[in-house]
Amino acid sequence: MKIRSLAFLVGSLALLSACEGLREALTAHVDVAARAEDHELSVNRLGNATLQIPVNRETAMIVADVWDNYQLLGIAAARGDSLKDTKAIDKAASCLTAQARLGRFMQNESKAFKTDSGSETAYNQATGGLFVAKHILFPLAGGATQQQKDSVRKKAEGVRAQVTPVNFAALAKKYSSDPGSAQRGGDLGAFHREEMVKPFSDAVAALRPGQISPLVESQFGYHIILRPTYTEAKSEYDAAFGQRSMQKAESLYIAKLDKDVNITAKPSAAATLKGVVREMSAHRTDNDVLASYKGGNLTVGRLVCWVEAMPPGQRIPQQLMQAPDSLVSSFVKSIARQDVMLKKADSAGMTMTPEEKQQLYGEFRQLVTQLWQQLGIDPKQLADSARNVPERERLAATRIEAYLDRVMVGQAQPISVPIPAQVILTEKYKSKLFPAGVDRAVERAKKLRVAADSARTANQPRSQVPLPAPGAQAAPSAPKAPDEKSVPLRDTTGTKTKSKKP
Repeated sequence: MKIRSLAFLVGSLALLSACEGLREALTAHVDVAARAEDHELSVNRLGNATLQIPVNRETAMIVADVWDNYQLLGIAAARGDSLKDTKAIDKAASCLTAQARLGRFMQNESKAFKTDSGSETAYNQATGGLFVAKHILFPLAGGATQQQKDSVRKKAEGVRAQVTPVNFAALAKKYSSDPGSAQRGGDLGAFHREEMVKPFSDAVAALRPGQISPLVESQFGYHIILRPTYTEAKSEYDAAFGQRSMQKAESLYIAKLDKDVNITAKPSAAATLKGVVREMSAHRTDNDVLASYKGGNLTVGRLVCWVEAMPPGQRIPQQLMQAPDSLVSSFVKSIARQDVMLKKADSAGMTMTPEEKQQLYGEFRQLVTQLWQQLGIDPKQLADSARNVPERERLAATRIEAYLDRVMVGQAQPISVPIPAQVILTEKYKSKLFPAGVDRAVERAKKLRVAADSARTANQPRSQVPLPAPGAQAAPSAPKAPDEKSVPLRDTTGTKTKSKKP
């Protein structure tokens, strides 16, 4: 009887939960885009706010997320919550601190694979195609006539007759037209042969250390090239050689790791992740498995943690939404690899030092204080202006709404709330974004935008310019300025074919 009663109770709770979920979806949030404790962001409010910015779902979600973060900060300030719990900070910043520990661990591990090192012999023999060079550039404009080329060449030959290893830097500053290197005495630093255009790289490879080339012609003009001695180039060469060697060592380590742990992404990983990155904050505790490896799994929540620890400027979520599935699956495997390496780092005792932890806590407390002050919701100010917590919460909410209004019209800058602070706030206080409400807000904003555009058009005075009669030839239009995207871009001042510019 007890078993039957228990089963009945479980079934009833499941049905009740389903009914509550359905009721919430159908009724509770039709006009709500986000909620932070008892504060709500209405569809109308969000729709009106997004009128001032590009009207689409992505920007509306950003605005709703910003509103949620600000309101949670206001609630914490009103309730006197300093958000200084060290355990909560450790948890919220776990993937940020993991990056530092992982870097430390990889430096140690890669040493076992690093077998070569920079030396004078390696420099003289250009081991691995690594060079250091200086040059003086005499540029040729595109489509230069033979007479113009002869004139530039004559000038270059005159300088070449004067140049020596001793005065090379001074003459480069005086005559070189390469803005990237002229003020450094023509110094291009260390580079690999394939980074330069072929005539230039061939000329450098033909030089002995300390030797100056004859005139070298490339698509950029005429060059006088000096390959410094090892003593002169040692610091630049050794740094570049060491970096290349470390990269090679890391590649060997990762190849061995992949073979040992056999990381496998789930067939549905790409589709799942593309859905997740549309609303990452809602998936921080998602335990669905994206990839498996020997000894563990990579969950959605864990991947979200890693992605949120990456620099916002990289726009990883946006890139993942647009990337082909094969590339997204490779990304999932790379994050799983980081998880594996972090476990190895933990086993090796790679932890944060007490000094690093105290620095983290101090910076976090300082950050929260700055956010409160910038939003005008400093706890002391709220306490001085309101008698109790409910009044302080209402005051904070009002000030936050006013601040957002100023942001939307360009009178104030949006304030970024770092991920660790967001994590702590959402774990301590109730908050939720309602995608259906956000979508309704976008539709409202689009309608309002169309109506506003129509009204603006209707109120514009009619053109006083007489139109040509039917069949009459229209007057020729002014030449169109070239579209920036249609102009072929070419580096006319350097010698490199890749991203590094001399």
